Amino acid sequence: METNRDPGAISALMKCLYSFKIVMIRDGNVGKSCMLYRYINGLFPEKIYCTMGADFRIHILEVKPGVRVKLQIWDTTGNEAFWKHQVVQSYIPHSAGCLLVLDLGNRESFRVAEHQYTEVCNRVNPYTVLFVLVGHKCDRKEQEVTQEEVEEFASELRAPYIEASARSGHNVAEAFELLTRRIYQGYLSGEVRLHESWGKIHENKTN
Repeated sequence: METNRDPGAISALMKCLYSFKIVMIRDGNVGKSCMLYRYINGLFPEKIYCTMGADFRIHILEVKPGVRVKLQIWDTTGNEAFWKHQVVQSYIPHSAGCLLVLDLGNRESFRVAEHQYTEVCNRVNPYTVLFVLVGHKCDRKEQEVTQEEVEEFASELRAPYIEASARSGHNVAEAFELLTRRIYQGYLSGEVRLHESWGKIHENKTN
């Protein structure tokens, strides 16, 4: 596991008012790990390996002037066996939000996303995990999932929808920022409840 080792980011850890755990879930090969690499490093990876189990990154985000959030981002595998026995049981309950990523050029990933959403909701009930639906690889000409279909799905999820491309960098940072701000607003409004034993949201009251 790796974290953001930038000295400025490490110094900022001590100044974060909140810490949010978020998880990225998807079918295999939708480019989710490339999205995370682009977000953390600002580059498209020349080579990236399939996630085995789960990967972990830390990133600092300012949700509004003076309010910094430490993001603990878990990048989970699309392997079905690991998903059933580890992701759903261990990673999902500890998360305040999910980036649900699908490949717009792969209809099967759309079907899997619907299934995973249902499993996540069943696992965390009665607590709430907030979603952002991401249509990845939007820069490709060949698309198997229409914008209308994805927007209808997002409406059913009551989740914002955003299209992104790790290759071009389009909307990658915006997707993470959208989820982070949604969690922050949900926490302030009471939609997301503080559950310290799960570690979903940590509030540093000393800052």
